[in-house]
Amino acid sequence: MFRKVLIANRGEIAVRIMRACEERGLQTVAVYSDADRQALHVRRANEAYYIGPARASESYLRIDRILEVAQRSGADAIHPGYGFLAENPEFAQACADAGVTFIGPPPEVMAAMGDKVAARRRMAAQGIPVVPGTSDELSDQEFLAAAQELGYPIMVKAAAGGGGKGMRLVRRPDELLRALEVARHEAKASFGDDRVYLEKVIEDARHVEIQILADTHGNVIHLGERECSIQRRHQKLIEEAPSVAVDQELRQRMGETAVRVAKAIGYVNAGTVEFLLDKDNNFYFLEMNTRLQVEHAVTEMVTGVDIVKEQLAIASGRRIRYRQEDIVPKGWAIECRITAEDPYNGFLPSSGRVTMLQEPTGPGVRVESGIYEGFEVTPYYDPMIAKLIAWGETRAEAILRMRRALREYRIGGIQTSIPFHQRIMEHTEFMWGTFDTGFLEHRMGGGLAQPTERPEIAEWERLAAIAATVIAHERRRRAVTFSSVHNGRSSSRWRQAARLEVLRR
Repeated sequence: MFRKVLIANRGEIAVRIMRACEERGLQTVAVYSDADRQALHVRRANEAYYIGPARASESYLRIDRILEVAQRSGADAIHPGYGFLAENPEFAQACADAGVTFIGPPPEVMAAMGDKVAARRRMAAQGIPVVPGTSDELSDQEFLAAAQELGYPIMVKAAAGGGGKGMRLVRRPDELLRALEVARHEAKASFGDDRVYLEKVIEDARHVEIQILADTHGNVIHLGERECSIQRRHQKLIEEAPSVAVDQELRQRMGETAVRVAKAIGYVNAGTVEFLLDKDNNFYFLEMNTRLQVEHAVTEMVTGVDIVKEQLAIASGRRIRYRQEDIVPKGWAIECRITAEDPYNGFLPSSGRVTMLQEPTGPGVRVESGIYEGFEVTPYYDPMIAKLIAWGETRAEAILRMRRALREYRIGGIQTSIPFHQRIMEHTEFMWGTFDTGFLEHRMGGGLAQPTERPEIAEWERLAAIAATVIAHERRRRAVTFSSVHNGRSSSRWRQAARLEVLRR
């Protein structure tokens, strides 16, 4: 049993976890960087501790500092949320070594599924269908030969990847060597591991995942499927539960397969098994996410299961409260990831102060947010600032409710993805449910702006724009701070000098 939980994360997911802890009577501890001193998760926690500069590598990714805060605060459990250290087996092991409960799977399980190549090999040995591809480290020439055998198009993927990082689509042999180079570089920068592998691209496929729960007593259940095919550059933008492509018979087969995956590796806590579903309803194992998913809320809305509270219960040694027959999805839920990006300008990041905030409410509407009016959105972290979820008795009602909620959602001071989501909700093919993972690329030109013919150039332009945004944000922050020193209420020159000295430091 534990009584105080440190949330090793920030933003909307940190606030979400705190709510679950509060409902279970648990105390919460927040950690924050320089950029997050006034963040909502800091305000909501029972205690908050500073862990370093704005860069994640010097704060939210510092295992030593987070464990130091756990010791200082007396936190006896840590929830990693998603992103940052959530799927880092070294962090899970460090928690165990420090005598702190890690709210997630055991480190050895996390390590086994974190290596995508090893996970594919292991699943194939269990008789679970996997997407055709390579399963060994190969030279460039061996990759060329393997790609020829698999047949184009193929996908280059990072062995330690996730979140769309280190992935490149290759349609012709003359593109492969360049794609390998770019994917390795990105994988090294994102994960510290430049190993890559190849997967055959399944045309017109849908991305369907199964949520599972597993306790320490050997009980494993699944909570049905989520449809995650609306993606941009392999990153999910809109999710829903259930999927229009899955009937009861297919749901049962995919769910049973996901449970087999979890049992085969001795999984514990909440996890997600991701599949590709082809147009003939054949499904293939992609990977397993050994953490809470961003899109867990849609599953909660249709099943009535609070996944975060179940995580807390499982980590404290309790059995799952539900049997498989208890899980009967009701209605339909859709989630839009609200990001601080400009959909009219290639989804470039947007930062600045939130000057106005009006969140939608009403029947079937749920908002998970990490911002408030007056909050400063910085360019240092993932651009997702909130999630908007709408539930309806039917998919049509859920779409209509989401449209209404998006119209009500007002965020002033920054650019957001709300206009993009509004356009998707009104798209005929989305309404009919006849989309796949290539929907944005083939039907909407990648978003609200025309795509470039050279993806690698677009990526460098995006990185340059991010760097420019960071510089502009720092200049603006320093200018505001300097102005506040000169325009403060106190006329004391001694106080002004003291404030300037703090600023210089």
